[in-house]
Amino acid sequence: MKNRFDLIIFDWDGTLVDSIDWIVQSLCKAAEVSGCTVPDEQAVKNIIGLSLEKSTDTLFPTINQKTKQQLMTCYSQEFFSKQVSKNDLFVGINNMLVELKQKGFQLAVATGKNKVELDKAMQGTGLSGFFDITRCADQTASKPQPDMLDEIIEHTGVRRERAVMVGDSIHDLKMAMNAGIASIAVLCGANSQDQLQQFNPLLNLQHTTQILDIL
Repeated sequence: MKNRFDLIIFDWDGTLVDSIDWIVQSLCKAAEVSGCTVPDEQAVKNIIGLSLEKSTDTLFPTINQKTKQQLMTCYSQEFFSKQVSKNDLFVGINNMLVELKQKGFQLAVATGKNKVELDKAMQGTGLSGFFDITRCADQTASKPQPDMLDEIIEHTGVRRERAVMVGDSIHDLKMAMNAGIASIAVLCGANSQDQLQQFNPLLNLQHTTQILDIL
């Protein structure tokens, strides 16, 4: 697989940052505060990667607009009550990105966060300088629509067959499939290997940093 790709597109939560448990905890607390039925852990994990609005619609399809807005506000307040730092990165992520840049790869992020949230998270983790382009859920269509990847590929000028999506959720891999690009699944985040395998990733890696051994 060496020399197959020029562009590596990463998901954020659960792929670069060890944030899945905090997302689950924050959303469950927001549901409780808003008077909604608290979803189970796996149900929350299954929506990670979608935009917040799409996540809310999926988990709470019957709530009214006022309750929906309250829930989203409570979630954002709870999630951002924790200051994201370099300590929240999976072990070895910073060094991995340094090495990939040194090898000449273009790097990008495609995330269900909005742009303000991603900028804050990048500042806290110190990863801002590594990426040629990022795309967020408030800039274009949410995962699993292919728009994020289409726009990243157009910006970088990389041929579609030379791009790969690295992600931990079914929405990451389905987005890659919809965009017609290869994907690599990582098993350190939201979904299991059985859940991810249906989208035919090239590989299933236990940890994101293992891509250094194959690319």
